[in-house]
Amino acid sequence: MLKPFWRSATMEGESVLFIKESETASPKAALLFEPTKVLSVRSSSAAVTYVEGQDYIWKPGTREIVLPAGSKVVFKTPQDLRRPAKSQPYALTHRDGKGEILFGGGHEYHDMQTVVTYTHQAGAWAGPVPPGARQQLPRTLKKLTAKQPLTIALLGDSISTGCNASGWTKVAPFQPPWQDLLVLNLEAAYGGKVTLSNFAVGGTDTAWGVQNIGKVVAAKPDLVILAFGMNDSCGRPADQYQANMKAMIAAVHATQPDTEVILVATMLGNKDWTALRQELFPQYRDALAKLCGPGIVLADMTSIWMELLKHKQDWDMTGNGVNHPNDFGHRIYAQVISFLLGVGQD
Repeated sequence: MLKPFWRSATMEGESVLFIKESETASPKAALLFEPTKVLSVRSSSAAVTYVEGQDYIWKPGTREIVLPAGSKVVFKTPQDLRRPAKSQPYALTHRDGKGEILFGGGHEYHDMQTVVTYTHQAGAWAGPVPPGARQQLPRTLKKLTAKQPLTIALLGDSISTGCNASGWTKVAPFQPPWQDLLVLNLEAAYGGKVTLSNFAVGGTDTAWGVQNIGKVVAAKPDLVILAFGMNDSCGRPADQYQANMKAMIAAVHATQPDTEVILVATMLGNKDWTALRQELFPQYRDALAKLCGPGIVLADMTSIWMELLKHKQDWDMTGNGVNHPNDFGHRIYAQVISFLLGVGQD
């Protein structure tokens, strides 16, 4: 499941949420790629395997899966994904003004989603492909290839605390969040010990990161991962975002000039949530790219998420309805950052 999806002809466990658009419509969902063969359709917990023809119908030549009458597959209506105004702990006002987006602080969206494994034509991904970073992160790659212990420090927001991976919510299939998957992937690929100290805190932004970068500095890591942007996108201008990220990098390099850095351009939040300024996500990505150079690389989740959303709905990949990834999204985070560090390039 951690093989880079853009280099594989098999999509493992892609998540979808089946939606019944009207009273007379059949519930349906679209996959990222056009399958050549659907291998399995399961509940997100993996506890239930659905039967083709009985629980779902896939028409060859399309990306769409449809649920027939009597299907056991979970589906929802658009109204199921809304709540009345001011009825939830957070103000999740829908952009059309008709109530709020349904918030799922635990495994609510996980329980509504379905996972599909299928084969497809190789090279079907037309979106951005992460570069390798062997030349930009030579010290990190040298340690990994030599099987020497590698220490990583992570500073970020709730996405990097693990929200809403199934392991974080303590429900099957108990998949770890992206940072833990990254450690497992690096250790499996290289054979050395990788230790990650996670200083991420939910609800934080780059201003908080500047105030708390000292925790990262004190850990004296070989590699630092800085992952902010989701909460900044409520309004912080890109130049201020860049200045804060630059200050964090400078604080690390002031005492540890050889420490290498990965800057994570965040996934996108729900476009229908009024609190987020969607135009800021690509601006933040571009601001981070300008900070990169020897020893500093970009993990561009923003561009990949933008491409995913050309083919899938936000509700297919969200963990909480607004600004966290589900298991599928956490795996993509791990795949992208692992690939930067040489895993899956061969």
